Amino acid sequence: METHESQKLQAAQKSYFVTDWLDRRAKLSPARIALEEAATGREISYREWNVNANRTANYLRSLGVQYGDRVAVYASNCLEYLDVWMACGKIGAILQNLNWRLTVTELEALINDAAPVVLIYSDEYRQQVNMLRPHVDSVRHFVAFGAKADESDCDFSEREQQPDTLDQRPDLTLDDPWVICYTGGTTGLPKGAILTHGNMTWNSINTVMSWGLDENDVAILNAPLFHTGGLNVFTLPLIHIGGKSIVCKGFDAAQVFDLIETRGVTVYFGVPTMFVVIQAHERWESADFSRMKLIISGGAPCPMPIFERFWAKGVDFKTGYGLTEAGPNTFWLPQKDIRRKPGAVGFPLFHVDVKIIRADGSQCGTGEPGELLIRGGHVTPGYWNNPTATAKTIVDGWLHTGDLATCDEEGYITIVGRLKDMIISGGENIYPAEVESVMHAHPAVAEAALIGVADEKWGEVGRAVIVVKAGQTLNAADLLAFVAARLAKYKVPKSVVVVNELPKTGAGKIDKRLLVERY
Repeated sequence: METHESQKLQAAQKSYFVTDWLDRRAKLSPARIALEEAATGREISYREWNVNANRTANYLRSLGVQYGDRVAVYASNCLEYLDVWMACGKIGAILQNLNWRLTVTELEALINDAAPVVLIYSDEYRQQVNMLRPHVDSVRHFVAFGAKADESDCDFSEREQQPDTLDQRPDLTLDDPWVICYTGGTTGLPKGAILTHGNMTWNSINTVMSWGLDENDVAILNAPLFHTGGLNVFTLPLIHIGGKSIVCKGFDAAQVFDLIETRGVTVYFGVPTMFVVIQAHERWESADFSRMKLIISGGAPCPMPIFERFWAKGVDFKTGYGLTEAGPNTFWLPQKDIRRKPGAVGFPLFHVDVKIIRADGSQCGTGEPGELLIRGGHVTPGYWNNPTATAKTIVDGWLHTGDLATCDEEGYITIVGRLKDMIISGGENIYPAEVESVMHAHPAVAEAALIGVADEKWGEVGRAVIVVKAGQTLNAADLLAFVAARLAKYKVPKSVVVVNELPKTGAGKIDKRLLVERY
C-alpha cells in the first residue's frame, strides 16, 4: 500500500506545470536565431517564432480546436509546420504528424484512428487530400499551407490576422499528450505512440545534459517532421538550450554539403541510408567536416564501412539508438571510445535505465544477446486507442523494445539487430546487422539487406538482397566468398538477389517485412 507521502509526491508530479517552450525562450534569449529556412536563408528569432506560434495557437482556437483535440499535419518540412507543433503545445492540442510516404489508404486508417478535427496540408498533397476528404469524418476544417485543394478549405495565412499574444493557456501536466507519432516499424501496422509533454521534456533534458549541446549549436533539420527524429533528436533540445535549426524541406545530399560548408553547422543526425548517399556523392572526398561537433546515425543499424569512411576523414562519427516510444535519444558513447568500441551505442543517458533480458525474463550475461528494455521519463505511456499493444510493450514500467543488444565487460551496450529479424539456422543465431555490415564493405555493394528464408535442412538460412553501385557489376559467388572470408560459415547467406532498390519505411529504414514478402 502506498504511503501518504508517496501519494503526495505522485500528486505533485502529476500537477507539475508544463513550460510554454517558446514563450520562455523568447524571454531568455529573444534575439537569438531559432530557425533558418535553408532554401531562402530567412532567419527567425525566438521572439518572432513565439509570435508566429501564438498567432497559430489563436488561429487553431478560432477553428474550434480545444484542449485534447488532435490536429493532423500532412506536409513536408517547413517553418509553418513547426509553428503548428509549438501552437499545439501552447493550447493542449495534440499534433498528429502524418507520414507523407504512406498511401492514401494507409493515411485514411491513421486519420480515423486519431480522429483529428483539423487537417493541415502543403501544396504537393492536394490530390491526396481530396481523395481522403470523403472518408475522414472527424475533420471539420481542411487548412492549406499554400494553394488550396478545394475552395472551401481554409487558408493558413489567415492566422496573420490573429493576436500575437496568447490570453489563455490551460494548466498542462507532464502527462498530457503533445504528439501522436505513428511508428515507422518494419513489421505490422503503424501504432500511434503517445508522446507526452513529459516524454519530450525528459528527452530534451537527457540530450542537452548528456550530449553536451549548447546555445552555439546549429543543426540541419532534414529528417521528416513526421518522424520522432525530426522533432526530438535535436530540434526540441536546441530550443531548450537556445540553439538553431536549419529547416530543409527534405533530405538532399548536395544541400547537406552546402550547409556544412557555409552555415556554421555543428551537429547532424541522419539514418544510415542518408549517409550511404552522402558518401557516394561526388563532393564526399573534398568535404570538410572539421567544424562539426557531432555527426550521429540512428534509426537502424549502421554498417561499419560508413563509420570507417568518416573516421578516415577525422570525423568522430558514431551511432545512436532510440525509437519512437522512447525519446528517441537513449544512449551516449564518449568521444574517447568511438574507435575503441566501434558500433557501440555506449551508456544510457543520465535519466535512463536499461537492462538486457532473455526470453524467460532473466538478465543476460556479459556479451550475451537479449532483448533491450528501457525505463525512464522519456518512455511513452502507451499507444493511442491500442491498450492491447500497450500492455504487451510496456510491462511493469519497462518498455520492451524488440531490439537485441549485448553488454560487454566494461558496460558498453551494442545493438545487434531486431528480435523478429533474427535468423535461427541449424540452432545458431544469425544477426542480420552483422552480416549486412560485412556485405556493405564489398566495393560493388551500394546497399545490402539479409532476410531469412525457409530451408529443409537448416530450418532457415540467410538470403542477401543487394543493390549494386552504379557502374559496377556483382557476381554472387564473389560476394559470398567475400563474406565467407570474414564470418563463420553458418552466417554466410545461401543465396543472393540483386535489385534496383531496397524498399524503405517512412522513417527511412529498410522495410524487412516487404523484403520477406517479395523475396
